[in-house]
Amino acid sequence: MHADTPAPTPALDLNGVQALAREDMAAVDALIRQRLASDVVLINQVAEYIVSAGGKRLRPMLLLLAAGALGHRGPDAHQLAAVVEFIHTSTLLHDDVVDESDLRRGRKTANAVWGNAASVLVGDFLYSRSFQLMVELESMPVQRILADTTNRIAEGEVLQLLHVRNPDTDEPAYLRVIERKTAVLFAAATRLGALLAGADEAMQQRLHDYGLNLGHAFQIADDVLDYASDAETLGKNLGDDLAEGKATLPLIHAIRHSDEATRQVLRAAIENGDTSAMPAVMAAIHATDGLGYSRQRARDYAALAEQSLDGLDDNDYVAALRGLARYAVSRDH
Repeated sequence: MHADTPAPTPALDLNGVQALAREDMAAVDALIRQRLASDVVLINQVAEYIVSAGGKRLRPMLLLLAAGALGHRGPDAHQLAAVVEFIHTSTLLHDDVVDESDLRRGRKTANAVWGNAASVLVGDFLYSRSFQLMVELESMPVQRILADTTNRIAEGEVLQLLHVRNPDTDEPAYLRVIERKTAVLFAAATRLGALLAGADEAMQQRLHDYGLNLGHAFQIADDVLDYASDAETLGKNLGDDLAEGKATLPLIHAIRHSDEATRQVLRAAIENGDTSAMPAVMAAIHATDGLGYSRQRARDYAALAEQSLDGLDDNDYVAALRGLARYAVSRDH
């Protein structure tokens, strides 16, 4: 580094990222509430319940940060960020029904309150509302990215279903599911931010790669927490993945590296969704360092995400994107 080259802006922590995006996120939240409205009362009730549950709104924030990193802010970014959040929220409603979940972010899921039928149908409403918002922007490239992305997400849902209670799920199969279920929406958000900023295809691809790798890092870290956190911190029941018969990376690693007797116990736990086997599962994960291995894989993806940002003009938004890559693998919920 030259003596006169300024040091890059240090990566922001989560509070710094949220402070930077606060004004734009407030506009996105206002737009979400305005466009949720329906004259069907139940839709308003369920949608409001889901949206007010909050969460970090990471996906819309990523779109705003990617656009900001390349010098663009404005109402079109707010509208697309709302589209991304609607798509994500609709998938959550459907997911919780499929997984028969009763807790999310520390409170009852919509299906636990209103039942499966209402959750599925309101999910459909949010999905179609996202397409109304998207079409208003009259941009064929935007529509193509989001149409392809939602299709991939649907494939991911079905792919995950095929791996439920399947003890033969290996790491490549697991990664294929999380790419489609989680990472492609992250990638779409960051690519769309670059597209709005008028970036060329090469720059759009770099922001897409950032989002895709961040999504992988985020989901693997999430799956680690299901075996390493506690229900209060996590906001869902510990061991939910096992109860749902989902073989995530810590358990896949344990199966791969355990002796035959332990392997049979772990395989049976997945096939039966048997949470009473949790102590044996935890012992095997610890014995094979399944958590350490999985955390390292998450860190590898986070590092790839940061590399995609190399060469971008330095500014606070790029520092925020770097910060999110680090946050993804250091959080406890």
